[in-house]
Amino acid sequence: MSTSADSAPTASTEPASTAPGAGLLIRASRALVDGRIGPAAILVRGDRIAGVLPVDTPGDGTAEHVVGPDLVVLPGLVDSHVHVNDPGRTDWEGFPTALRAAAAGGVTTIVDMPLNSIPPTTTPEALELKRAAVGVPLIDVGFWGGAIPSSLGKLDALRDNGVFGVKSFLSPSGVDEFPALDPDQFAAMMTECARLDLLAIVHAEDPELLTGGDRPLGHHYRPFLNSRPPVAETSAVARVIAEARRTGARAHVLHVSSGDAVDMIRAARADGVRITAETCPHYLFFDPADIPDSATVFKCCPPIRGGDDRDHLWEAVVSGDIMAIVSDHSPSTRELKDRGDGDFGLAWGGIASLQLAFSASWTAARGRGISLETLLPRHTTGPADLAGVVDVGEIRAGALANLIEFAPDEVHRVDAARLEHRNPLTAYNGEDLYGVVHRTMVRGEVVYDTAGADPFTGAHPGRLITPVVRTPAA
Repeated sequence: MSTSADSAPTASTEPASTAPGAGLLIRASRALVDGRIGPAAILVRGDRIAGVLPVDTPGDGTAEHVVGPDLVVLPGLVDSHVHVNDPGRTDWEGFPTALRAAAAGGVTTIVDMPLNSIPPTTTPEALELKRAAVGVPLIDVGFWGGAIPSSLGKLDALRDNGVFGVKSFLSPSGVDEFPALDPDQFAAMMTECARLDLLAIVHAEDPELLTGGDRPLGHHYRPFLNSRPPVAETSAVARVIAEARRTGARAHVLHVSSGDAVDMIRAARADGVRITAETCPHYLFFDPADIPDSATVFKCCPPIRGGDDRDHLWEAVVSGDIMAIVSDHSPSTRELKDRGDGDFGLAWGGIASLQLAFSASWTAARGRGISLETLLPRHTTGPADLAGVVDVGEIRAGALANLIEFAPDEVHRVDAARLEHRNPLTAYNGEDLYGVVHRTMVRGEVVYDTAGADPFTGAHPGRLITPVVRTPAA
């Protein structure tokens, strides 16, 4: 079972179906089960995996689906860092397009960030607007709440209404409706999160050490990169560690780009601090030296650093010191990305990658000789454990039947105009990536299948998922 480190809350799911009869037996020469790829027959009944059997298990009349030898069956991916921006900024991205992009990329569960929607998810009322915006979900959707100055002292209301944790910024977020916390406010938030046992997820950059701001920096990438130096990240991470140590709160550092920050988090964990870290495919894939002038689709915060930092991040991915690789899908309109005619200081910062995140990190991993078996947990059980979503990310009896059929050796050239994202903008445009998702199943129903004329089947079996705090045994 996927369980969260440090006693994170867990997500509610419906009981497994025990009704006999209708089901599906998936026979695969390659499936990732118990950390190993090998032949298996996966029995699905209702929305759950009823059993994992030898591939040559005789049929009993149950419908069968045979997976081609060039495909490997994987558990559905989990992306715990997605900005859908709906409601309020649906011209940037909305749930209909975001969830289609997720399914096409093999993602069967997302946890949505509290910005850049309007209103941000900082109150129970705003959370209800978010849920209404989803409609009937294609895949499973959960939500983070937001910790801003006006929501401090009221985070219990967000917790009690079903967020998986609360996000805060130590530096300006880029949108006025989601202000950063100053040091005293951040300390108060961490004290409140400790009392509530509410996970604090943090954008960690020190505003005193950022020299760019919302001002022109020119069309070359290097001045923008220099405006957000690694010390800005490590200084902020030091503050998060100090407050987590002081309060005992659970803390998670978002989108780590600095190798030195990884070392700090590793040392703090060894010393008993309840802190974890994630990174993103763009930090693992791209080299700043290859970023063309005015190519603001590459702008994100913290910035893409490359070099030794990228090597260090990969070491932490393999060791597990980075528990999750997440997209940080942060799309916008072309107008915002081209603001200042391609000026890196003025353009919106965020990389659209929800549909491509897994294939991008897999392409970079295989180039380093890292196996699919090693990489996959950072896209499945890692982000699931972070948020506390149970019964996902594994192929085993009792888990939700969230499955994908993935061609790890198939290469595709990214055409931004053909992606499911709302806006045809991505830093990966024109890249040749390994790994194509051919089929996606959510809760036992196929939602995406490239064998059809329209790959989307019309099924919408996803659910809105919420945390359930386990009651300790007496």
